[in-house]
Amino acid sequence: MSITNAQLQTTASNIYVSSGNTVVSCMYFCNTYSAGVDLNVFLIPAAAAGVTANASYQIYSNVLLASNDTFVTDWEKLVLGPGDQIRANATVASVVNATISYVGI
Repeated sequence: MSITNAQLQTTASNIYVSSGNTVVSCMYFCNTYSAGVDLNVFLIPAAAAGVTANASYQIYSNVLLASNDTFVTDWEKLVLGPGDQIRANATVASVVNATISYVGI
């Protein structure tokens, strides 16, 4: 099992790119800011890697993260192929830390 970390910006950017066949077992989004922020998460298939993240690829939309709170997704596993991407953004830059736990299959 491996983990990767990223700090979210206001523009959706990659927080994980699969280098092979992987299973994402959980994602943590921790708001370290003094106020609430909204979180968006997108799954982009390798075939669409050059596209801008948009509603067609969105899996979480405007999830409110309260100040100093963490949003955990661990009930549904994501199976990704080589080059598949997870992108995310928040309404305030550099205040939400994303941690992805994954394993190769």
